[in-house]
Amino acid sequence: MLVAAAVCPCPPLLVPEVAAGAAPELDTARAACTDALGVLAAARPDLLVVVGPADGTGPESYPEGTEGSFRGFGVDLGVRLGPDKGASTGRRLPHGLAVGAWLLGRTGWADAPVEGRGVGETLAVERCVAEGETIATRADRVAMLVMGDASACRTLKAPGYLDERAAPFDAEIARALGAADTEALRALDTGLARELKVSGRAPWQVLAGAAAGNAALEGALLYEDAPYGVGYIVATWS
Repeated sequence: MLVAAAVCPCPPLLVPEVAAGAAPELDTARAACTDALGVLAAARPDLLVVVGPADGTGPESYPEGTEGSFRGFGVDLGVRLGPDKGASTGRRLPHGLAVGAWLLGRTGWADAPVEGRGVGETLAVERCVAEGETIATRADRVAMLVMGDASACRTLKAPGYLDERAAPFDAEIARALGAADTEALRALDTGLARELKVSGRAPWQVLAGAAAGNAALEGALLYEDAPYGVGYIVATWS
């Protein structure tokens, strides 16, 4: 059963070495992510599953010990998803899961075994929900770290340029994540999410599926802002 979840954004800029001189601009977001991971630790899970966007359709599995890096962003910095258990498939962590691994390493996560699941932008809602339902059965007490960004179209300088639909779309996502509203997450418009360059749609719908068996989960919104014109949201479910 899913007992806790933390929802965090996944821009490589969250990593100070990548952000360089701009690192202080995301200090508040980093602090919120640290608080969110504290909620996961307090739940005393038997397993932590990190779910994030992947390049393919997915779902793709990343065993504990899988490596990733930020070399593609000009920084010679490697990360590992939990300790090396010798089970690597040779696959590298996509950047969203690499940011998740960095967050876990930064907070010294050692509370439960970790594994990763990558889900792509084109993964259908039904498959996302089914993936979440399966994750929730993996252990008696499952926690999830769910990585993903909201729209990338909040300002003129945003990666996707300004789209007037972005702010209200992000506001509804923030409300749903802050309220642990699984029905609203399942109902997200996949076409509009794609047009607004939302990377978190599939991961959030996996979370909605995982939470289906625990109606007692309550949400809390810890952070919502759009630095660089991209919507970043931090929330917890417990």
